[in-house]
Amino acid sequence: MAEAGAHLDGIDLYVANAGVGVGGGPDAPEADWDLAWQVNVMAHVRAARELVPGWLERGRGRFLTTVSAAGLLTMLGSAPYSVTKHAALAFGEWMSATYGDRGITVQCVCPLGVRTNLLESSGDTGKAILAPEAITPEEVADAVMVGLADGRFLILPHPQVADYYAARADDTDRWLAGMRRLQAKVFEGES
Repeated sequence: MAEAGAHLDGIDLYVANAGVGVGGGPDAPEADWDLAWQVNVMAHVRAARELVPGWLERGRGRFLTTVSAAGLLTMLGSAPYSVTKHAALAFGEWMSATYGDRGITVQCVCPLGVRTNLLESSGDTGKAILAPEAITPEEVADAVMVGLADGRFLILPHPQVADYYAARADDTDRWLAGMRRLQAKVFEGES
């Protein structure tokens, strides 16, 4: 990153788009939890360590991270993915609160399903939950361009995610009951 920054006379926008989706719950292998943590969270932390000092010195910089709607809501069947995406969102919030008045803009892109290899590899559960509302990478890019222009923290390529997130915050018990119903529907017959 230092070499790229030197070659380009600084990095104005960093896009943290790497992510891994591993399934399972507490029983998922330790290696899967570690992989999700390293890629979905620590990669952002390590990038920030490299970028923030220079951005503070210059008085500007933009950190754009792909968090996924799972960071605002959850992803059934994948505790490692859900937990680490929540952590990625929390890190983005912390970065914005800490550096937002010092010239650093932090934004989180939170799509539901996107028609990529990650969706294809998400298994029957991921496809059942995400595929019906999946959008193209180009549609996500369009939403990102609008978000970059207006500077909002949450970039929601699926506008309905705002409603889901508000419902979750407004009545968490009702939202969880709905998620349990979805869980039962998606996983019915697997026991």
